Amino acid sequence: MTIDLTINGEARRLDLDPATPLLWALRDGLGLTGTKYGCGIAQCGACTVHVDGEATRSCITPIEAVAGRRVVTVEGLSSARGRAVQRAWIEAQVPQCGYCQSGQVMAAAALLAGNADPSDADIDAAMSGILCRCGTYGRIRTAIRAAAQALRG
Repeated sequence: MTIDLTINGEARRLDLDPATPLLWALRDGLGLTGTKYGCGIAQCGACTVHVDGEATRSCITPIEAVAGRRVVTVEGLSSARGRAVQRAWIEAQVPQCGYCQSGQVMAAAALLAGNADPSDADIDAAMSGILCRCGTYGRIRTAIRAAAQALRG
């Protein structure tokens, strides 16, 4: 079946089984490997992308569910918000192994899209589903606060 969707601002047509998880359509079908496979059951968050601006676990989202919708991966996170988050991530030296980072960055950008001045509780709630084996949660919170401040001017 052919599925039409927009990936990182570009109209794409995928000829895949409609039940194919979005993660595999992105990685195997389109070569966008920034979105990571972690657990396959939406518990770790490494596969987080934006679907119409909402943080979404791509490992359990069938491509038929995103037909006609806008999908943004870490490769396409080029908005001012996305750039602010990426800069803050580097400045706070968040990454260790890096495996969870695309999911972390995508979740942080989605949080800041809806909340320009998140509290620590807001940050913890938004980021709670993204696991970091290296335990950089304090740096993640620092980076999100810095990105929010930069966006507010």
